[in-house]
Amino acid sequence: MKLDSNRIYIDIIFRCYAELNDFLADKWKYKSFVLKLRTPVFVSEAIATLGIPLSEIDLILVNGNPAERWHKLENGDYISVYPTFETFDISSLKTTYKEALRKTRFIADAHLGKLTKYLRMLGFDTLYRNDFGDEEIINISLRENRIILTRDKMLLNSKRITHGYYIRAIHKHNQLIEIVNKFDLKSQFKPFTRCMTCNALLVPKTRDQVTDLVDKDTLTCFNEFYYCATCNKVYWKGSHFKRMKSLISDIAGMKK
Repeated sequence: MKLDSNRIYIDIIFRCYAELNDFLADKWKYKSFVLKLRTPVFVSEAIATLGIPLSEIDLILVNGNPAERWHKLENGDYISVYPTFETFDISSLKTTYKEALRKTRFIADAHLGKLTKYLRMLGFDTLYRNDFGDEEIINISLRENRIILTRDKMLLNSKRITHGYYIRAIHKHNQLIEIVNKFDLKSQFKPFTRCMTCNALLVPKTRDQVTDLVDKDTLTCFNEFYYCATCNKVYWKGSHFKRMKSLISDIAGMKK
């Protein structure tokens, strides 16, 4: 502990695990390190100095014991910070600040238009607009219980966000695999049930029901059609469908 005029600084020891290291400076990654922080200081404030969004964190231990964000820190405290656990049950350890969502629904920022189409292809309700503002994304997320997906670290710094995830991958295919693994989505796949353009649910239609919406050559070659009443778009199982089906099969069979 250091006394500097009227300011008291204490030493706090941190250790951040797994993908939370993506937010840390290189000198702090994958090891324990010490920061001097001015008192009084609480867990949430201490973590904020590291640049890790609270929405990325699922478990905080102080000296080996689960702690709330408002826990007041003392000199020499050891903080262990863990990301969301998808494959282990840690309900007995977790503090209660993060309520589980009943349905897996997303809202994506302006950088993730291509990923959005893929998530809709798998049947996930995913909102997207390339002109969504940060506050609008946060408000919709809270109102509709949606997980925020973003490539913008600053967006996730808002203390209002309860469910958010920073996507590390850049390529759309890798982003999709990352999300599927992160949120353990394979058992929730409902491929080709949602419009990739507008997110609305698709309705099966017969050939006779889409005569005015599809060209004659397509009507001759295919019998099954899927219609979006919101954007008036028709889908059928052509070559594009086969490529997407192959992609889905590859992802479903992939190990973490």
